[in-house]
Amino acid sequence: MNRAPKILVFDSGLGGLTVFRALAAQRPDADYVYAADDLGFPYGPRSEDEVTALVLAAMERLIADHAPDCVVIACNTASTLVLPVLRARWPAIPFVGTVPAIKPAAEYSQSRLISVLATPGTVARDYTRDLIDKFAGHCEVTLVGSKQLAGLAEAFMQGETLDESAVAREIAPCFVMREGRRTDAVVLACTHYPLLLDAFVRLAPWPLRWIDPAPAIARRADHVLSAHFPTHVVRDAAFVLVFTSGAAPAPRLLKTIDLLRQTVARETLARASA
Repeated sequence: MNRAPKILVFDSGLGGLTVFRALAAQRPDADYVYAADDLGFPYGPRSEDEVTALVLAAMERLIADHAPDCVVIACNTASTLVLPVLRARWPAIPFVGTVPAIKPAAEYSQSRLISVLATPGTVARDYTRDLIDKFAGHCEVTLVGSKQLAGLAEAFMQGETLDESAVAREIAPCFVMREGRRTDAVVLACTHYPLLLDAFVRLAPWPLRWIDPAPAIARRADHVLSAHFPTHVVRDAAFVLVFTSGAAPAPRLLKTIDLLRQTVARETLARASA
């Protein structure tokens, strides 16, 4: 098609901005709608039926209002539960999901000690354990279900001061030592968590690799779009931020997002001129 695509990025809150950042770098020509389901946040403690109902209700409104060419579900919980239902309901729209990056962590690890930092819901689901059995059978995998990190990241993005002592407590179980070996890879299995990556690196007891799934999600979205929407010349793409509650974004948040978009634009131009 001779126009830029419109990509809807959906998450329970603001964590999906980490995926938006990667998408905007991969497809700077696209127009974006970012939708945060603040009515449902957080999804982690909710039942599977609740999450499915919340996502379906939100998606009905968002697709009717914005007519996206592609939907990226930038949430591990929603992806593992609702993607088949969404694809059946809207078969003409490609849906790209988010799954814990256990395979690349297992491939990277030299110590064969990896951790999966996720919400309690993602840790408890059979889907996560199936990925471990399939891709990380040769590793010792520590599952760390954090009850606070998503909320801490959400508050941080809204301009609150980050409680680094709370962050340190939440990530501490990720670091395992075993007979001279130690954890060398941590899967960030919630899209909120890369928002706190600088703090994770600073608070970690030793250097390791933090694996963010966002670049792989962006490549997948580009792949499903490219047949009908080849990349256009870089342009001043549109960006719309929507809360399912109808609330207006706080000025501090809008400023943070604007700085994020400016950073992505500079990096894109630098790559293009290199």
